[in-house]
Amino acid sequence: MMWRKSTLRLTDSLPPLTCTVLPVHPWTPGVGRKAATGSYLSPQNAAHWLAQKLSGTGRNLRVMVVMLCATSQPEFMSLLAAFSAVLPLPVLGQVSRMAQTAATQAITRMQLPPKASGGLPAPQPLSADTLRLAQRAKIMAEAKAEAASGANVAQLQAHLTALSDARQSAHEAIGQALGDLSQKSVNAWVFTGEGLAANMQKEVPQPDAVMTLATLFAGEEVSALEAMVHDNHHIGP
Repeated sequence: MMWRKSTLRLTDSLPPLTCTVLPVHPWTPGVGRKAATGSYLSPQNAAHWLAQKLSGTGRNLRVMVVMLCATSQPEFMSLLAAFSAVLPLPVLGQVSRMAQTAATQAITRMQLPPKASGGLPAPQPLSADTLRLAQRAKIMAEAKAEAASGANVAQLQAHLTALSDARQSAHEAIGQALGDLSQKSVNAWVFTGEGLAANMQKEVPQPDAVMTLATLFAGEEVSALEAMVHDNHHIGP
């Protein structure tokens, strides 16, 4: 098995999965290369790091590795956004924030410090667990009070109609969301197989890339994820 360029697209037949998820990216401690201009990681180093982790398990696991390679930060951010739209893993959000912070810091270093000014920050919704709990308690209290006061037939019919409309709208929204998801895709390098840690380091693609995110999925059920993979063509680096 070798690395191959593929298109990843969500399928509505994907069952619930349990597997190990191990990402590596430019900000993974001890892996990426730090420079004055930012953090970088080559595809070769990413594949080597994952292969070492896989070899250390001592088990013949089924694996699938999805790797995003970019030669610039804007390209890397675009690939992250596309991958997140298909498979919104928490690590993708974390890496996106790190990349965005790095980009913002780079821009800030090139600008003059802004003049200090007074005033307050813009208002934003206040959200906290205790506030949400209090709001839910208020809604429940109002519902109990309404039930205790009694309701006529017309009111009950109105509530049932509203509930039916809300249910129909929810079903339509879910159908629309699934349709939208099926249209989202990302082009990435993919490696699949069993116990192939050594092969993972052969003919690693895009050796000139400087920013890489590689995510390894390992376990007995990983083969279900392969339904998302649509091969474009089998090519080397």
